Amino acid sequence: MCPTNLMASLGRASLLAESDSAYHPQAHFLIVDDISSMRRVIGSLLKDQLRNVRISEAANGKSALQMLKAAEADGKPFDFVVTDCHMPHMGGIDLLRAIREEAPLRHLPVLLVTAEATRDMIIEAAKAGADGYIVKPFNADTLRTKLQQIMARRMKYH
Repeated sequence: MCPTNLMASLGRASLLAESDSAYHPQAHFLIVDDISSMRRVIGSLLKDQLRNVRISEAANGKSALQMLKAAEADGKPFDFVVTDCHMPHMGGIDLLRAIREEAPLRHLPVLLVTAEATRDMIIEAAKAGADGYIVKPFNADTLRTKLQQIMARRMKYH
């Protein structure tokens, strides 16, 4: 799904109503977290919010970056990245910076998820180009609201 179509789908109040799912291609999300249970929780929340969604997972930023590049090269790019900040091998902030440095990837919306809500961390995430930031633990409403905010902001500037 192209970013514009994804933004239109996600930007609506209900994100994507079940009855609308037949009219929209499947959005492809990459969830990056070193804790597998957290990846499953985020994936479940996304599936509850977006009826027509495909989820892929990576355990760290290094693996995620390889997956993003491979998907782009195959002509089947991801539509959205949800990543934890603190992971081994490559954390979410470094992944975000790498995404923003890669021309074919820099358009991707990136939502950072972390247990750390310090002012310095939020500033670092913003400077790196994060589209949004949520703090663990969070619920479905928080995730939905943040996705809507990101998509509304991106639609405004695209």
